[in-house]
Amino acid sequence: MLIYLLRRIALMVPTLFGITIVVFVVMAAAPGGISAQSLVDGTNLEPETRRALEDYYNRLYGLDQPAPVQYLRWLNNISPIGFSREADGSLGSFSLWKGSDLGVSFRYGRPVIDLLAERLPITLLLNLLSIPLIYAVSIAIGVQAARARGGRFDVASNVVLLGLWSVPTMLAGVLFIGFFASEQYWRWFPTAGLVRREAVDQTFLPWLGSMSDVIGMFLAVGLAATLLVWAAAKAPRAARHVGGGLLGASLGYLMAADLNGMAPGGLHLVLAAIGALLVGGLAGLGSAALRIAVAGGLGVGVGIGLARAAGVEVVQGGYLFDRAWHLVLPVIALSYGGLAFLAKLTRSSLLENLAADYARTARAKGVDEETVLWRHVFRNSLLPLITVSATLLPSLLAGSVIIESIFSIDGMGKLAVEAVQTRDRELVLSVTLISGLLTLAGYLLADIAYAIADPRVSYD
Repeated sequence: MLIYLLRRIALMVPTLFGITIVVFVVMAAAPGGISAQSLVDGTNLEPETRRALEDYYNRLYGLDQPAPVQYLRWLNNISPIGFSREADGSLGSFSLWKGSDLGVSFRYGRPVIDLLAERLPITLLLNLLSIPLIYAVSIAIGVQAARARGGRFDVASNVVLLGLWSVPTMLAGVLFIGFFASEQYWRWFPTAGLVRREAVDQTFLPWLGSMSDVIGMFLAVGLAATLLVWAAAKAPRAARHVGGGLLGASLGYLMAADLNGMAPGGLHLVLAAIGALLVGGLAGLGSAALRIAVAGGLGVGVGIGLARAAGVEVVQGGYLFDRAWHLVLPVIALSYGGLAFLAKLTRSSLLENLAADYARTARAKGVDEETVLWRHVFRNSLLPLITVSATLLPSLLAGSVIIESIFSIDGMGKLAVEAVQTRDRELVLSVTLISGLLTLAGYLLADIAYAIADPRVSYD
C-alpha cells in the first residue's frame, strides 16, 4: 500500500504539469493572447509611462518571448529547484532549493500566494461543510428508501430528489436570495458576504441580556428539543402524524404571518397545508434515527423561537452565529444537487446488495434484518459512494465558482472568475494548479477508502 501511495503521489507531478500546459495553451491561443500591451490597455496612461510599464512586464514575465519560453519561465518560478530570478526579471544562478514563487497578480498587484492564502480557506470551508451534509442526509434518505421500497417515502423521496437534481445551481441561488434574503419577501438571511462588519467587533458567542435570559433560552431549547425527540422515538405512528401535522401547519401559518400579518388569507392556508404535509410526513418515517434527527433540529428552532417570543433579549448575535447565518444559503445551494444524486445512488446500491446471494444466505441462517443491512449490505454498498466521492470534491469546487459569484463570497471560485476576466495569467495558472492538486488528492483519498471499506482490494 505504501509503494502504491508513493507511486500515485509521484504521478501527480506530471498530471499537474499537463493541466497547467492545457490552461496555458488555451490562454495563449485566445484572441489577443497574454501580452504586455493587453495588460496596460484601458489604463489611460501617458505614452512614456505606458511604454515603461510594457517594458517592465516584458522583463519580469518574458511576455515578449514565445509562449513555450513563457511557460518554462513560469514553471521555473513555481519549482523549488531551478534558476533564481533577479529583481529585473532575468534568470540568475541554478539552485537545488530556491523556493517556490507563484508570481504577482496583474490585477491586484499583490503576490499570488497571499491572495490564495486569503481565498482558499473560504472555499474549503464551504466544501468541508457541504460534503458531510451531503453524505449524512443522502445516506439516511437512501437507506430509508431502500428499506421501504415502493412505499410512500420511497415514491415521495424519488420525486423530490429528481426535482432537486433538475434545478440548476445558479437558479436555486437566485431564488434563495429572492425569497429568503430580500425585502420583498422574507428577510431571514443576508444577501451577500460571510460576516457583517458589526459582527467582527462582537463576542465570539451570542451575548444575552441577563442570566435569566440565558436560563430561559436553555430551558426553552432543552424542553422543546427533548419533547420532540421523545415524541419521535416513543409516540405511536398515528400520534406522530397528527402532532407533526399540527406543528408543520403552525410553522407554515407563522411563516405567512411574517409576510402578510396574522389575519388568515390564501397564503396562510397554502403554507400551512405544505407545512402540515411536510412535517407530518417526516414524523411518520420508519427510520427512528432519521425521525430523531429531524425532531432534534426542529426542537432547537422551536425553542429559540419560543424564547424570543417570551421576551429573551439577545444583545449580540456573536461572530460565530453571524458567520453560520451567512453560510446557510450558500451551503444549501452548493449541496442539494450532490445530495440528490448520492441519495439515488445509495438507494440503488442498497437494493442491488439486498437482493444478493450473501444477503439471502444471512437471512436463511437467522440473522435479523438490521444486522443484514448494516453489517453486510451497507459496507458493500459503500463502494459506489466512494467512487462518487472522488468526483464530488472537483464538482463542488466547480460549483463554488457559481455560488461565490451569486452570494458575493470572496473565495477561490470568485477569484478564478475575476482572474479569467482580466487575463491574469499568474493567478489563473496558480488557481488551476491548486484546484488540480485538490482534485488529485480527492482521487487518492478515494483509493485509500476503497482499501478500508473492502479488505479484498489490494494495491501491492
